[in-house]
Amino acid sequence: MRAIWKGAVSFGLVSVPVKLYSATESHDVSFRQVHAKDGGRIKYQRVCSIDGEEVAYADIAKGYETEDGEMVILSDDDMAELPSTSSREIAVEKFVPSDQIDPMLFEKSYYLEPEKSGAKPYALLRQALTDADRMAVVTVALRQRTTVAVLRVRSFASGDVIVLQTMMWPDEVRVPDFKIEAGEVKDAEVKMAHMLVDTLSGDFDPDEFEDDYAGAVEALVKAKVEGGEVKKTETAVKSSGEVVDLLAALQRSVQAAKSARGEESDDDAGEADEKPAAKKPAKKAAAKKTAKKKAS
Repeated sequence: MRAIWKGAVSFGLVSVPVKLYSATESHDVSFRQVHAKDGGRIKYQRVCSIDGEEVAYADIAKGYETEDGEMVILSDDDMAELPSTSSREIAVEKFVPSDQIDPMLFEKSYYLEPEKSGAKPYALLRQALTDADRMAVVTVALRQRTTVAVLRVRSFASGDVIVLQTMMWPDEVRVPDFKIEAGEVKDAEVKMAHMLVDTLSGDFDPDEFEDDYAGAVEALVKAKVEGGEVKKTETAVKSSGEVVDLLAALQRSVQAAKSARGEESDDDAGEADEKPAAKKPAKKAAAKKTAKKKAS
């Protein structure tokens, strides 16, 4: 893994220099939009909705649309005046019970690895979080914007690691605008529901589940490749074909260089051995003799 951020966790007067790693990666299946006829990729142009002309990247600005549908254009100078921070500190604000934070607020997860000089205070913080069964609420600046996050401990076969999880702001969690009217629930139905829960009870093991959709897509694609159902496009060149083309290009380059110096190519020399000798100027005859000697 490659560290994406370096800084320090500070709690009280203790500072722990750490490196930040992304803890997750998406394995979702992705498709290209292509022309069904020949497999060519679909390209999109940046076209202005008013004049219908294509817009260059240099002419694209950020726009904020108001509730009335009006567009406010923000320049680079406007964006530079917005509050931002480049602090390299993960500041612990408070330690809270683990069950007080709704998992719905969690956004993205990162691993924290201590620098060599911070191994001991890192272990101290990790042990304190584990013993107290609490999470540390922190503020951290990622991508020049301050956000709220939590520190918690997660166990692995290789050891316990402190995980940083960024959080949504409270107003980013939507409140459902519907009501559920289920009517009266009978005691017998509740009892049966409890029996079902007891029957299906167990421990969570993520390895019991697999992405059967991704596996099915891979099997389907493999079957089509083996069956020859592949569209040959300009970009779909196999590595073996590139090697052959490169070898042919090198051979042509050698032949062109020999011709430019007045020498015969290997193909011409082979043809000369098969054809009867003809009277030619002295220079060329001498060159032909030299070629024969080289061939022998």
